[in-house]
Amino acid sequence: MGYKEENYQNLSKSLIKKLEKRNFEGYYCQTASEALELALSLIPEGASVTHGGSESIKEIGLLDAVKNGNYQYIDRSLAKTHQEKREVVAQGVLAHTFLTGTNAITMSGELVNIDGLSNRVALMCFGPEQVIVIAGINKVVANVDAAIYRAQNVAAPINAIRLNAKTPCYETGNCANCHSDDCMCVNIVTTRHSRIPGRIKVILVGQNLGY
Repeated sequence: MGYKEENYQNLSKSLIKKLEKRNFEGYYCQTASEALELALSLIPEGASVTHGGSESIKEIGLLDAVKNGNYQYIDRSLAKTHQEKREVVAQGVLAHTFLTGTNAITMSGELVNIDGLSNRVALMCFGPEQVIVIAGINKVVANVDAAIYRAQNVAAPINAIRLNAKTPCYETGNCANCHSDDCMCVNIVTTRHSRIPGRIKVILVGQNLGY
C-alpha cells in the first residue's frame, strides 16, 4: 500500500466513526470496483431502486448494474415533462433504495448537498427505505462552510455546463448567488443525523469521483 492509499484509509477510518455517531453506516473501499460490489450487496434482489443525478454512481458502474440487474428500476430518464418528473419522484418516495452521490462530507460526518430541482435532496431526507451514498475521497472537506463553498463553486458550475443551464456560474465558473430561472442552488441541505439508524449508508472510495 502506498502512502496516499494509507492516508485515505486512515482518513476514512476516522470519518466512519463520526458517521456512525450520526446513525449513518460508513464503509471504505479502496477502489471503484470494490465500492460497486459492496453497494450491490446492500440491495436485495427484486428491490425497487431509484437514484438522483450523480456522476459518482455512474463512474463506479452502479447505475448500469442496477439497470441491467434483477431490480425494479425506476427510470427517471423517461420523464420529459414537469408532471412526469413529479410522478417519477413520487414513485421514488416508496422505493426500497435510493442511490446518490454527495456534494461534500465534512470531517465531522455531515453530508452537504445543493440542488436545483431538489428531488435528490428530498429523497435523501425522506422516503426510500435506504439511501446509499457513493463518495470519492475528493468530497471530504473541513466543515459545513467549506462544503457549501465546494458545492457552489466546484460542483454547480460543472453541472451548469453539463445541463446547459443559463446561470452566471456557467459563464464565470464560480457562484454569483444568482436567482436565475436555471439556478442550481435552490436548496442547500445539511444532513447531520439519521433518525432511522442505518438508513443512510455512506461508501467512501479511495479515489476521486464526480465533481
